[in-house]
Amino acid sequence: MSAPHAASLPAAHKDFHDRVSGFIPADRIFLGPFHTLALGDDASFYRLVPKIVVKVKDAREVAWLLRAASDTKVAVTFRTAGTSLSGQALTDSVLVYLAGRFRGARIHPGAGHVSLEPGVIGAEANVLLAPFGRKIGPDPASIGACMIGGIAANNSSGMCCGTAENSYKTVESMKLVFADGDSLDTADPVSKARFAVTHAALLSELSAIRAEILADPELAARIRRKFKIKNTTGYGINAFVDFEDPFDILLHLVIGSEGTLAFISEVTYRTVVEHPFKASALMFYPTIAEACRATMALKTGTVSAVELMDRASLRSVEDKPGMPAFLKELGPDAAAILVEVRGADKAELLSRIEEALSRVSGIEPLFPLVFMDKKDDYEKLWNIRRGLFTSVGGARKPGSAVIIEDVVFPIEHLAEGTVELQRLMAGHGFPEGIIFGHALEGNLHFVFCPDFADPVSVANYEKLVNDVTAMVVGRYDGSLKGEHGTGRNMAPFVEMEWGKTAYALMRRLKRAFDPQNLLNPGVILTDDPQVHMKNLKSLPPVSPLIDPCIECGYCESVCPSRNVTTTPRQRITLQRHMALAAAKGDKPQYDLVHDAYAYGGNQTCAADGLCATVCPVGVDTGVFTKDYRHRESTERGRAIGKWVADHYGLVTTLSRQGLRLSQAVHGLLGTRAMTAMTHGLRRLAPGLVPYWTPYAPKGAPKTCLRDTVAGKGRQVVYFPSCTTRAMGPSALDPDQRGLYEAVMSVLAKAGYDVIFPEGMKELCCGLTLESKGMKDEADRKAAELEGALRLASGDGAIPILCDASPCLYAMRCKMEPKLKLHEPVEFIHDHCLEYLDITPVDETVALHVSCSSVKMGLSARFNALARACAREVVVPRGIHCCGFAGDRGFFYPELNAAALADLRGQLPGSTTAGYCNSRTCEIGLSHHSGVPYQSIVYLVDRTSRAKAD
Repeated sequence: MSAPHAASLPAAHKDFHDRVSGFIPADRIFLGPFHTLALGDDASFYRLVPKIVVKVKDAREVAWLLRAASDTKVAVTFRTAGTSLSGQALTDSVLVYLAGRFRGARIHPGAGHVSLEPGVIGAEANVLLAPFGRKIGPDPASIGACMIGGIAANNSSGMCCGTAENSYKTVESMKLVFADGDSLDTADPVSKARFAVTHAALLSELSAIRAEILADPELAARIRRKFKIKNTTGYGINAFVDFEDPFDILLHLVIGSEGTLAFISEVTYRTVVEHPFKASALMFYPTIAEACRATMALKTGTVSAVELMDRASLRSVEDKPGMPAFLKELGPDAAAILVEVRGADKAELLSRIEEALSRVSGIEPLFPLVFMDKKDDYEKLWNIRRGLFTSVGGARKPGSAVIIEDVVFPIEHLAEGTVELQRLMAGHGFPEGIIFGHALEGNLHFVFCPDFADPVSVANYEKLVNDVTAMVVGRYDGSLKGEHGTGRNMAPFVEMEWGKTAYALMRRLKRAFDPQNLLNPGVILTDDPQVHMKNLKSLPPVSPLIDPCIECGYCESVCPSRNVTTTPRQRITLQRHMALAAAKGDKPQYDLVHDAYAYGGNQTCAADGLCATVCPVGVDTGVFTKDYRHRESTERGRAIGKWVADHYGLVTTLSRQGLRLSQAVHGLLGTRAMTAMTHGLRRLAPGLVPYWTPYAPKGAPKTCLRDTVAGKGRQVVYFPSCTTRAMGPSALDPDQRGLYEAVMSVLAKAGYDVIFPEGMKELCCGLTLESKGMKDEADRKAAELEGALRLASGDGAIPILCDASPCLYAMRCKMEPKLKLHEPVEFIHDHCLEYLDITPVDETVALHVSCSSVKMGLSARFNALARACAREVVVPRGIHCCGFAGDRGFFYPELNAAALADLRGQLPGSTTAGYCNSRTCEIGLSHHSGVPYQSIVYLVDRTSRAKAD
């Protein structure tokens, strides 16, 4: 982004940079180590740092960019979520970054087709299709984070879709941009006719390759046989035997091409049925052989999924909470298969259960076979399967990587292949390795943990790769990649698997699409037989809080700063880079990244912790950021923190009076002048003047915190948070009462005696201090509050209500479990509704579930409470943390703006109000939606009355 970085680029890249700067704004072109290192990282175990990163927003910009790349002969790589595992989304040239853009989605009439842009997350597509009983076919394990562009470009599959419902089989059409910047819509006859003229040579070459394959019956038969099982090694040359029309061949070649043939700007899928009834059984057998025999018996039936787990994988989770005790008692050779059946209705489900049991009836299990059809029950079984990767990744030694490879065996050789993989991992120094996989397809994942900083471990890894490839290809004629893509990881072995003739045809089709070899060179096809052993990622220890991170990127889709600065994965990548620089004594490099991290990594981290809810190894980068702030704090900052903690009542009073003064000034000046004045002051005194909007709160109304008695025999201790005691509603909010009044009204209707803790003025949960890294003072305030709550609640005998969800979550993290701590949604849903009559309002309301409520597992109750009180409830998709983050939205409003950029457009015009349970979140939500958000307590109070005795 800066001139010095641009000046240091190689000549071709400098030329490219100058050209793209003519049509891409400077704030979407990134140079220099901080940004290129952070944005360039992906989930693979390789590290390449791009020279330039460009964030594009539409296909037109991509076309311009590719023309510039063609003119300057600069290589480009496309990136969506960066969750791919084989190094296909890395480059040391130009990275074209899509995440945060290209999020268009259109469901066709009848929902039989859906058109999706590449930046749509797979799970979001399924959420949109769910009301129609449909979903997309591909079901990768990373579907909650990976995006459509990667799903199509890698031909990703998963536990259920197999080879019947993957992208190759369900793609209907695509919109594409080619290396020369030209475009094609394969569903548009006009576009195809034009392309047939401008790219006649490409289409002719595809037809010629097809003719050569069909003229070689042995090769054609081999291609058909190889693609009867999962196979993502090399290009999908089955397109040449499956289709005749060159446009159909082209369309299906792009699937699984990993960005090496064209850019996918939109894909239209034929959707598949999402059966509403499901049941699962975990079947244990004495050996892998019996488990695989059972799999083969089930393959010809109607089961949806069969997941194989070897003894090592079962052993890796046997000590986890919720695991069945008998796992520890299994023999050394035992194995299990997790079987799922689905049906359109209960009768079909039962029929399929009976069929599955019948098919395996001749194979003796270790325990009786039982299918579970209740969601809570079968989810416990699937949690065993889901916990496998986590268990190995989380338990590995600091500094080591965690690699999950996938290979495919013909199903008749699955048992032999599994035993051979076990032997090879143990023999090459990876005894922690486990094996599991999609048994119906013969697709196995094996997980192990090399340390790429240790030359011995690197050598062992290379020997393992060489022996596995030789075994899979030479002994069983299997696939070296089943669903993770070839990438750099298997590129040197594509010819080994396919043979010289097929490999030469792959080279030809690559040249036909990309004559200058500018689209993701070195991926799928390579001239470097050692590329898989180069640029291995180093993961130096930084802190026990983040060392388990495997850089998978699952965290990024829920991070509020993902489109403004960095994500949790990127923050950890930068921390690791600083650790390496420090270890090498490279102070200039350390200082460069450290200084940029102050804003890009630290100040714009909301520290909301949602990253931990989707992280497979449970890393909470928010906790690390608070710890980092503590370590980076100055003596002056710590002194201020101590003064605030010692004078909390005064600070709350000053805050309340300051908000009242602000409101008075607003009344005198008006909104336009107030906005201009405050924004001007912010420019003059950055970091000192809070960001003001018309939805800024007034000072809280005066409260009288006196115990009340309803006489119904029900009691609650009520702790009004400091935000409630300081902040009132905004001038634009429909309910002008303080939150305290609404809470007291609901509690009175529900017949609760209300008790307040002693010394309320000085009490605080410590969250505000903790979020700024003032850990000691935060702990002191939390301890003070805990003492007061113990006294008021009779040492936990009486439930305790705090009216702010973030504060309540902080209290739960630090206080004794014997205290029955509740936030408003939870307490009202579980303890008040039975005493209230609710008359829902005939309105459309918006709902935002705060981060703390998500982490406490309250999303379902939040939705249920809102739907009990309003006719229609809208929950905007893709809005996770709002980014206000306590008071951070006042001083870094760009964080809040980026997190809520898509909010306003998703709210129907009929939306009358929004509801949340965090006062500061409500400020930002109101400002960026144009709809007033208040605590959901107001909605409950408005729609409820006490039930008659």
